[in-house]
Parts: sequence; C-alpha cells; structure tokens
Amino acid sequence: MTSMMSSLKSAAAAINLSKITCTFASLAKPVARPGDRPGVGAGDYTAVCEASLTVARGEFVSVVGPTGCGKSTLLNIAAGLIAPTAGEVTVFGTPLKGINRHAGYLFQSDALLPWMSAVDNVIVGLIFRGIRRADALERGHQWLARVGLSGHGHKYPHQLSGGMKKRLSPAQVLINDPDILLMDEPFSALDIQTRQLMENELLDLWSADRKSVLFITHDLEEAISLSDRVVVLSAGPETRPIGEFAITLPRPRDVAEVRMTPGFLELHKQIWDILKAEVQKGYRQGLAA
Repeated sequence: MTSMMSSLKSAAAAINLSKITCTFASLAKPVARPGDRPGVGAGDYTAVCEASLTVARGEFVSVVGPTGCGKSTLLNIAAGLIAPTAGEVTVFGTPLKGINRHAGYLFQSDALLPWMSAVDNVIVGLIFRGIRRADALERGHQWLARVGLSGHGHKYPHQLSGGMKKRLSPAQVLINDPDILLMDEPFSALDIQTRQLMENELLDLWSADRKSVLFITHDLEEAISLSDRVVVLSAGPETRPIGEFAITLPRPRDVAEVRMTPGFLELHKQIWDILKAEVQKGYRQGLAA
C-alpha cells in the first residue's frame, strides 16, 4: 500500500526525478583505474548519482548543498537542458523528452536583452508565442506594476539598478504563466536588504497562484524562509540527497521576521547539523584539487 501511494504521489507530481545519474565525459583518455564504476570511463566525472527528488503541485522546494555539488545540474535536468545518463524525469506524470515546456527558468544572472526596453524584455516571450503586441504590452505593464516597476517600462537595462533588474526577471518569466518555476540562486548578487525585499516579493507572487517551485540556493536561511521543504545534497562528486526537512513555519511569512522565531532557529540547527559536514568535505576537496 505504501509503495502504491508513493507511486501515485510521484505520478501526480509537478517534477519527479527518479534515480538520476549524470556523468560528464572527459575529453582526455586516461588509463582506467581500479574502482572505476562500471559504464563510466576513466577520467569521466559523475556529478549526480542515483538522486531522486520530487516537487508536488503547488509546492516550494529548496535544494541546498556545498559549492559545486551538482545543484544546478539537477535543475538543468529538470529543465530538460541536460539529459541524464541514467534515471527518469517526469513532469506531471509524463516522461520529459527535450525542453520542459511547463517550466520557466530564472537564472543567476539577468536574462535581459540590452537593446530592448524593460517592458519589451518582459513581453518578449509572449511575442515569440505570437501574441499581438498591443495585448502583450497591456499584460506587460500589468506585470511591471505587480513587481513595483510602474513608470519604468520605457527604460533600458543599463538605466535600471541591480534590484530593478532582478524585479524584471520574475515578471519576464511569470507573464508566460508557467506551471513550474526553476530558480538558480536568482538573488545571490544582491545586497542583504534588497535580497530580503525580493524574497518577500517572490513569496507574494507565489502565494497568488501557487506555482510549483524548485529553488537552488547556497543560503540555508533563505531556503528555510521561503520553502515548504528543504532538500540537502551531499558533497560531490556523485552527489545525492541526504536529508529532507518539512518547513512547517506558518504562512504568510516575512523573511526577515521569521528568522527570529524559535521554530526557524530549531529548523536551522537540524539542517545545519547535516549540511555542515558536507560543506567541510567540499572545502577539503577544493583545497586538494
């Protein structure tokens, strides 16, 4: 019965990564060594090994782990930008073949076209899909208002502050109404005050229609503040999930205020107790490289 319920949950999930392995082939051809895994050539790098991860419909899941452990690799697999070496990816129960058309992707860096105005950057996806420009502009200005950029639609990226550019990014993605949001450390370059403002804006936007979110971050406090669930990855190579924590803090949340609550502090301690050892392991590996 348990396995049947698990299968039903996975089939209905927005994203289901099942026993994912991702190996990057080496250009060099070194001599095979004792202990090399079957099917993996000498010198090849296995970033992810038999990792399983599920994001339910409407769920906000954050993934944390040491630098270079393979977090972005998992996100790119969920996006269909990388095909796994082994394992299966399903999106709303259907095997993923090619690009994930249900997903919008927010990158670490801005994805703004410098020759386009702010509003034209926001509506570019609609235009590519054949939406009439007048209709796209109307929706674009509505989204600029939702992210606090009314009156700035005529400006070009070089005329906008870093925080304003970051506000454009969710509008640029959400205007296309994706079912899934894939987010790769979208606020990492911001100062702490602007970052917390953007995190609260993200929660406001997310709470309006509850997209399924897979959020990658190095910041454990950010992960706890935003999420319904936090997944901890091991240090690489051959990373895999080693911990999973339900975040039961009440919503709505203010990301600054929630960090001072006893429940937050207890969750932080529990997760850091597991994550700390992996961060130290990754650091030692970096020194030895």
